[in-house]
Amino acid sequence: MNGEFWEAIVDNNKAYDGKFFYAVKTTKIFCRPSCKSKLPKKEHVRIFSNMQAAIAESYRPCKRCRPDGVRLPDEEWVYHMTQHIEERYADSLTLADLAEQFYTSIYHLQRTFKRLKGVTPLTYLQQVRIDAAKRLLIETNLQMNIIGVKVGIHNAAYFTTLFQKKSGFTPTEFRQANYGLINLNNHNRGGI
Repeated sequence: MNGEFWEAIVDNNKAYDGKFFYAVKTTKIFCRPSCKSKLPKKEHVRIFSNMQAAIAESYRPCKRCRPDGVRLPDEEWVYHMTQHIEERYADSLTLADLAEQFYTSIYHLQRTFKRLKGVTPLTYLQQVRIDAAKRLLIETNLQMNIIGVKVGIHNAAYFTTLFQKKSGFTPTEFRQANYGLINLNNHNRGGI
């Protein structure tokens, strides 16, 4: 393989997009040189001068870098993003992470997400985390700091402040206000 092409793949060099495509033999997927997917082993890479040649060899276009130029409608794109947030809310998610994962700029991500959801991705993430914390407060007897960590907020003071801002209650007040639900849930499960 041409060393220049390999370097372009390693560096995710956008300047080479359109000049060649690379395919990974083990996955049967082809990408643009700028694709942010995991770097394949060099011996598994094939180079194609155009997308049609890769397709003719039964390679499929990467869903991340979309070398075929197909773009999801904004609604579907944001739907996939919300699903990602809802599945990974406990992780340390940043706008930069989301932009990289969904192959866009932070600006475009923020603008499109807010236009369709009415809130920023960060506000959406915070609400998903608070909703998960509410469930844990009702369904478990875990300490507040542990609940904060489980929902992706490692600073206990920030967790309490954010929880109160979003719910109108401190986590302790919320748990006390829902104490009957805790007892009911435990009774229904054969608990206390």
